[in-house]
Amino acid sequence: MRQHRGLTETTLDVYQPIVTELLTALGGDPRRYTAEALRAFALERARRHGLWRAKTVVGAVRAFLRFLGATQQCTPGMQYAIPGFASWQLSTVPRFLAADDVERVIASCPADGNGPRDKAVLLLLARLGLRAGEVAQLRFADIDWAQGLLTVSGKARRQETLPLPQEVGEALLHYLRQSRPPLRTPEVFTTVVAPVRPLTRAAVTHIVRAALRRTGIKAPINGAHVLRHSAATTMLRQGASLAGIGAVLRHRSPRTTAHYAKVDFGLLSEIAQPWPEVV
Repeated sequence: MRQHRGLTETTLDVYQPIVTELLTALGGDPRRYTAEALRAFALERARRHGLWRAKTVVGAVRAFLRFLGATQQCTPGMQYAIPGFASWQLSTVPRFLAADDVERVIASCPADGNGPRDKAVLLLLARLGLRAGEVAQLRFADIDWAQGLLTVSGKARRQETLPLPQEVGEALLHYLRQSRPPLRTPEVFTTVVAPVRPLTRAAVTHIVRAALRRTGIKAPINGAHVLRHSAATTMLRQGASLAGIGAVLRHRSPRTTAHYAKVDFGLLSEIAQPWPEVV
């Protein structure tokens, strides 16, 4: 998946425990897998989660079965035995934090050695809408200080350039000068105390969750992605176009960005038609 399909390490980290559990449940000989056993595993594994996580389970199992079929380790086409989960695009409202709550989250960073790092991480998430994995994978070579630009490696390893806001750049410099241990690694963000190592996607998510706990904010998503949604809704309410928001968030389809049009509840209430009276 890494070499031929270009999947990121973040996606592979999500797929690995699902595939590992499949091998544990059904055994290490794929030739003995039956459609019934595969369906039962996928349904049981997905039942523990919400819709989007369930779809991830289906995607991981199908991808693994396609690989097994292509390499003749199981009957080709077994991926079609895995049922899909129905969902309708744009059927929900994006889950986000109010602008004041976002500022409270950023301001909550502690005064200890973790504070400068956490603030820089939160600003990258909240101002540029980066994903947790993109923050964890940020390298020194990705920052063009002279031009004020940031290169982001997103989904499918697509590299795109974003402007580096002054606030974010200053937070990064403060972290690098005051808090980052002298670890010889290309990644910008590391742990502060031993064992010192680059941050993982899960560690970035933990930084957001810790900030939400400190502020007592009950977020609709208890993770880093809530700040990505919040960045998009803030840009929309400040007058940014959907095309501009899509460029910052690096959406491949305009339909994905159109999802955020529904957060302008004031405008929606103006154009909504009254409910017809029942005779």
